[in-house]
Amino acid sequence: MFNLIVSGSDVTAPRGSLTLQHNRVFQHTDEDLENRYAPGGVLDDAALMALPTVITTESSSDPDFPAMARVGKVTKIRRGPAAYQIEYELDADVPPIANAVLESLAASLHFVISKRIFDDFRTNHWAVKDADLFRVLFTAGIGRIKPTIFKLPEEPVDPKLVAVMMPFNAEFNGVLAAIQGAVTTAGMRCLRADNIWDDDVIIQDVVKLIGTARAVICDLTGKNPNVLYEAGIAHTMGRDVILVAQHESDIPFNLRQVRRIEYFPNEQGLMELSAKVSSRLETLNSKKS
Repeated sequence: MFNLIVSGSDVTAPRGSLTLQHNRVFQHTDEDLENRYAPGGVLDDAALMALPTVITTESSSDPDFPAMARVGKVTKIRRGPAAYQIEYELDADVPPIANAVLESLAASLHFVISKRIFDDFRTNHWAVKDADLFRVLFTAGIGRIKPTIFKLPEEPVDPKLVAVMMPFNAEFNGVLAAIQGAVTTAGMRCLRADNIWDDDVIIQDVVKLIGTARAVICDLTGKNPNVLYEAGIAHTMGRDVILVAQHESDIPFNLRQVRRIEYFPNEQGLMELSAKVSSRLETLNSKKS
C-alpha cells in the first residue's frame, strides 16, 4: 500500500505542508481501501502515516517543465472545516521521479491514467493504492542500484506463499515439518529453495522465491551464512520476515533488535514453534498488505 498525493504546487523542500479539500481525499481509490483507511468516514491517521507516500504536482503539458514526484511520508494530518492540512517529509535517498516515469508504471502501481484532466496525475487529490511501491521502484531501478549477481523478479507477490530459508541438513527436518504445519494452519503454502528449479543459477531461484512470497521465514540457527544472506535480501526487498533460532547467540548483533521466535528442537519446542509461526502468519494476513 502507498499514498499518492498530488498538489497544485511544486514539492521540493525536504519538509512541507499542503492543503486538500475533504472531497479530494480518496479520489481514484478503491472502495475497500477507503473503508479500510477511513472507517465511518473518519481518517485513520496512524494507518495512513505508516504508508510510504508519493508526493507530486499535477503533470504539465509543457515538455520543458516536467512534473517531478518525490517519495516520502506523511507526518501529520489536521482536519479543518473544509480541508485537511497535511505535513510531509521527503526521503533523501530516493531521487525525484518524473511523473511520466510513474505513469509508465501505472499497471504495477494501479494509477488511473486517461490523459484527461481528472486522472491520477492531472488533478490535485489524495489516493491510496494497493501496490508495493518500493518493490516496483526497486525492480525498475529507481532510487536504488540494480543488483549485478541476480535480477529482481517481475512476478507479483503470491499472498498465499511463504518462503522458508534454513539449512538443508537432515537435523532440521523436524523444524521444517513444524513450519510446514504452521503455514498450512494459516491457510498458506510454503516452499524451500530446494523445492524449485526454474533457473540454472541457484541464487536466482532463491531471489524469485523471496520476491514472490507473502512472508519469509529464516532459521538463523548456527549462523548459517546462506540463510543470513537470504534474510538480508528479504529485508531489502521489503518482505515480512519471521526470524527463528534455537538460541539468542545464533542472532547476529545487527538483527538482535528485530523480534524473533526462539525454540527448542524437541517435540514440545517444535509444537510451540509451529503455534507461534502460525499466529504470526495470521497476524500478517490480517493486515492484507
